[in-house]
Amino acid sequence: MTRSLPVALGLAALLLGLGLAPAPLAAGELETEIADPQPDFDTPRRILLQISTDDPRKINDTLHNAVNMQKFYGMDSVEVAIVVFGPGMTALYKETSPVRERVESLLKYNVQFIGCGNTLEATKHSPEELIDGVDYVQAGVAEIVERQLSGWTYVHP
Repeated sequence: MTRSLPVALGLAALLLGLGLAPAPLAAGELETEIADPQPDFDTPRRILLQISTDDPRKINDTLHNAVNMQKFYGMDSVEVAIVVFGPGMTALYKETSPVRERVESLLKYNVQFIGCGNTLEATKHSPEELIDGVDYVQAGVAEIVERQLSGWTYVHP
């Protein structure tokens, strides 16, 4: 048995050197266990995020969360939707968005942005003022409720 230990260590070192084995985790780092069913093209994770503030730092935090979900699960194994309402709607208006370029970029990577029609109406904005590619529904909060009931995982950063 003691002879096989050096062989096993040598093989492990070779595989690591070739990039064929995962690197060891850092001290204190845990590996996320993926629940069944495993996410894939046919059964992607469905993540629902919310923006309801006009604070650019918090808006950017939410956009980072969307990117991180795509990086973790892979582009073909996750659907990400961001529901935006209240003061957060400033992020979706062409003329005033502090994150317009990021929204436009994320739209190209299939992140769905859904604005709130009630907020549009209450603030006297029109759907034409939304960044191209942004969708809207009558009630943003109702959209969150209905998506949760249909299996989406709701994360409020």
